[in-house]
Amino acid sequence: MEFGMFHEFPCTPGLSQREAFDRSFEQIDAAERWGLDVMWLAELHATPTRSVLAAPLTIAAAIAARTRRMKIGTAVQVLPLCHPLRLAEEAATVDQISHGRLIFGVGRSGFPRTYEAYGVPYAESQERFVETLDIIKQAWAEPRFSYAGKYYNFQDIPLMPKPFRQPGPEIRIAINSPDSFPSAGAQGYPIFAAVRLGTLSELAPNLRAYRAAWRAAGHPGRAKVYLRLPLYIAETREQAHDEPQDSIMHFYRWLGEQLEASATRSGARAIEQRAERGQRLQTITYEEALRDKVVVGTPDMVIDRLSELDEELELDGILAEMNCGSLIPHEQVMNSLRLLCEKVMPRFVSRDVG
Repeated sequence: MEFGMFHEFPCTPGLSQREAFDRSFEQIDAAERWGLDVMWLAELHATPTRSVLAAPLTIAAAIAARTRRMKIGTAVQVLPLCHPLRLAEEAATVDQISHGRLIFGVGRSGFPRTYEAYGVPYAESQERFVETLDIIKQAWAEPRFSYAGKYYNFQDIPLMPKPFRQPGPEIRIAINSPDSFPSAGAQGYPIFAAVRLGTLSELAPNLRAYRAAWRAAGHPGRAKVYLRLPLYIAETREQAHDEPQDSIMHFYRWLGEQLEASATRSGARAIEQRAERGQRLQTITYEEALRDKVVVGTPDMVIDRLSELDEELELDGILAEMNCGSLIPHEQVMNSLRLLCEKVMPRFVSRDVG
C-alpha cells in the first residue's frame, strides 16, 4: 500500500506566513528522511486563517529540489481555474526537476467561492475540467498539437518542456458525488476517494460502481483507489483520542458551514445534498467522527483499522491528513508522522497490480 501525507501548509492565527512555510517544509524534510512514499499538496485560495498553499506546483518544484526519493503529488490541482497550456508547462517542469516523481492529481473543488474569487462561473466547472485535462494530455504526449474547444483554441503548439516520463505523469482524479464514480471508471482513471462530506460506510457501493465501470469499459489492470482521510497516531490510546479532538471538530464545523452556504450557489447539484450534509457536519459528535470519518489511535490500533478498511475497500494507498483542522501543534504532527512511517507503514506492502 502507498502511504502519503496530505499537506495544506496550515497558517493558523498567531503564526506568521514565514513560520507556516518553515514548519511545513520541516515536516516534508522529515517525511523524506523517514521513508514516506508521497507528499500530497492541497490547493487553497483566499483562506488567510487556514493555509498558505495557493500555488501547489511552485511548492512541488521546491520539494523536488530538496528531496531525492519521495514522490510529489497534487491533491488536487483545480483544473478549471487554470490556463491549460501554462499548467501543462509547469507540471512538466516539476516532472523534469523531480526526475519523474510527480503524480498529477486533479479535480474541480467542491466550493464555488474560489471560482467567484477567480471570476470563473462554477456552473462551467465540469466542462472546463474535461477540456483542460484533454489539452494537457495532448500537449504532453504530442510533438505539436492543435485543439478546438468551447473555452480554448490552440494551433500547432510545440509544448516545452515535455514531462520526464512519457506520455506524462500519472493522473489521478478526485471524486465525491455518486455519479462521478462510474464516470471515472469508464474513463480509466485512478481515483482519490474521501470522506469529508460522507462516511466510510458509504464508500463501498460507490467503489463497486467505479470498478464495474472500469471492467465494462475494457480497461486493463486494476482500478486503483486511494483514500484520503484524517489520521492521527500517538503512543497511547488516550493521547491519540484527545490530542486531535479540538482540531478535528473545528474542521468539521467549518466545513459544514461552508458546505451549507454553497448549496444555493450556481452550479451546485441536488445529487450532492450540500445543505443536508452541511447541517449534519455542524452537529456531528467526536465519537461519530471517529467511527465514520477518521482514524486515530496507537500504531497497532491504526494498523488494525487500516487493515479493516483495506479488506473492505481494496485500497491501493492512503493520503493521511495528519493535521485535520490545522490546530494540532507542530511537534505532535511530527510525532504522528514519525509513527506512521516507522511503525505503521512497514506492516503494509504494495499490492501487486499485475
